[in-house]
Amino acid sequence: MSDLHIVIGVGTIGSRVARMLAEKGKAVIVVSRSRPNLGLSSVAEKAADASSLESLVNVASSAKVIYNCANPPYNAWEVEWPKISSTVSEFAMRTGADLVICSNLYGYGPHEGVLTEDFPLNATWSNGVARAKVWQENKALNDAGKLRVTEVRGSDYICANEQSRMGDRVVPNLIAGKPIQLLGSIDQPHTWTDPDDVAKLMITLAEDDRSWGRPWHVPSNQPKTQREVVADVAKELGVTNYKVAPVGLFLENILGLFNPVIRELNRGRYQFVKPYVVSSKAAQETFGLSPKPWQLVIKDLVRPYLKNAEASRKEAIRNTHGASDKDRPAV
Repeated sequence: MSDLHIVIGVGTIGSRVARMLAEKGKAVIVVSRSRPNLGLSSVAEKAADASSLESLVNVASSAKVIYNCANPPYNAWEVEWPKISSTVSEFAMRTGADLVICSNLYGYGPHEGVLTEDFPLNATWSNGVARAKVWQENKALNDAGKLRVTEVRGSDYICANEQSRMGDRVVPNLIAGKPIQLLGSIDQPHTWTDPDDVAKLMITLAEDDRSWGRPWHVPSNQPKTQREVVADVAKELGVTNYKVAPVGLFLENILGLFNPVIRELNRGRYQFVKPYVVSSKAAQETFGLSPKPWQLVIKDLVRPYLKNAEASRKEAIRNTHGASDKDRPAV
């Protein structure tokens, strides 16, 4: 049996899975449409189309585990995500590998109460329907004995990037003293998931026979409102004077007319207009896991932005000094 681990997609989650596997001394190949550049000397990097079985088969003929961390454009999920999933599942069966899928909570659709893994997949929104379809098809393969598969479901990611509601929309504005506007209610409790915890759970599931044939919610901290998260970020930055407000339903709808990503986010508005609380009790108790401490979550969130701000400050100083030198008359 091959000991090779193949990570498909090197975005927010795939890059973390590859790094953690490398740290554990595993043989790893990461795959993306364009050759990735993670800077990990022990990880092989290959370009392949995750929607093409022929392209994936050229990557490897056998593997132990495949981690499907692909993430097509948000407004193309309805078409691209099921196609990619079907191809990756076929690739896993061809290579004899187990399959761990990175997913989210959209498949459940609107619900009442604390969300657990036994809630039915009743999504009507196209992105949620796509996610539900992916799991149902893979669960059928698992139950038929054709493929061992499990799925990881996290809530909204809290991390430093443009996809996180608390990333590019919040931290740079706090640093620059600009007001913050957020989609949905800013005063409803919401579960937030750190991507490191997603990657950690995916790897844990791949190594435990109890994982197969069912989904697992990612260990996550106690819910916080958007206003509370912004306050925690501001405190970490040492910012005391800031403004945060909701965008408002009218403006959200207007923005959605021109921005396809916001339009899709608006269709999932139900997650931010009332409490959206997720239980990760099953994964925590079964595998002895716990979420990253909240204070560390916030520190990890702001660190890249502080680094960038400091680099920009130093660059501005260098440019100013350079201009001064050019303007100074020759002696």
